[in-house]
Amino acid sequence: MSKEIVLTGITTTGTPHLGNYVGAIRPAIEASRIDSNDTYFFLADFHALIKCHDPARVQQSRLEIAATWLACGLDPDIATFYRQSDIPEIAELNWLLTCVTGKGLMNRAHAYKAAVDENISSNQDADFGVTMGLFCYPVLMSADILAFNAKKVPVGRDQIQHIEMARDIAGRFNHIFGEHFVLPEAVVGEDTALLKGLDGRKMSKSYNNTIPLFEGEKKLKKAINKIVTNLLEPGEPKDPEDSTVFEIYQAFATPEQTEEMRQKFADGIAWGQAKKELFELVNGELAEAREKYNELMANPAKVEEILQAGALKARARAQGLLKELRESVGLVNFK
Repeated sequence: MSKEIVLTGITTTGTPHLGNYVGAIRPAIEASRIDSNDTYFFLADFHALIKCHDPARVQQSRLEIAATWLACGLDPDIATFYRQSDIPEIAELNWLLTCVTGKGLMNRAHAYKAAVDENISSNQDADFGVTMGLFCYPVLMSADILAFNAKKVPVGRDQIQHIEMARDIAGRFNHIFGEHFVLPEAVVGEDTALLKGLDGRKMSKSYNNTIPLFEGEKKLKKAINKIVTNLLEPGEPKDPEDSTVFEIYQAFATPEQTEEMRQKFADGIAWGQAKKELFELVNGELAEAREKYNELMANPAKVEEILQAGALKARARAQGLLKELRESVGLVNFK
């Protein structure tokens, strides 16, 4: 039985935090170990250029995120792990797809519409500050997926529209030039944990409320101690369903540990003790990965070697498809 291609892109902006680990990194790595999956993980560094024009930041983020995934257990011998920018076939496919994509479809993209709405509300020209990178983002994302004919694409709910657009674009190309593309399907994990941050809102870099993943024990403990709690005293029962401390604890705990902590909340555990136990649990899971991460950050040549090997594997698959597509659109050599 042939394996099902599962593809996940990781945008290379910012430094990973606990929310990224629990919501995306850990479940994706677990999926890569399923025998029936043929998994592709890529650093979406072309996408990063849409919002970030700081070369040093882009370069540093690419290294940090690659090192994070490898340290957390991604096995490059099992999964194909590569940088988007190392696969020229993706850029070529992006153009082939652009030539069959209607502008009207791009006009409906959420990110573009949000930018236009914000401009209009600020009395600016509707397209002020809108680059073609932002406008055509869904086409490049389609190329990322279709270059490998991925069937399953794990995404957050905010990305479902882009997978639907990829299906529309692939269907349009197939209609014009023959059946070449599998129509991808979005996979949205119903049980995927979305952690709250230090202030009780969703953990997000934009809110500046994140808990760093690999910044060391002292900074991890300091961040956990900053989690906002209520004013209930030790001995007073606490509601675990309304507690960021409990939510994060549950994301790292076994079912048995979770129930034990739930009982401690009912018994009125002090917030300081609850945070201490949360730190010990999280640190226990991340300590080994943190050590591997630091080793990789100190040896970027090793990370580069792994990514280049992954690029060779990825290109070997994409090149065959692109040759077929070039022929289908008439870009063939004269004989």
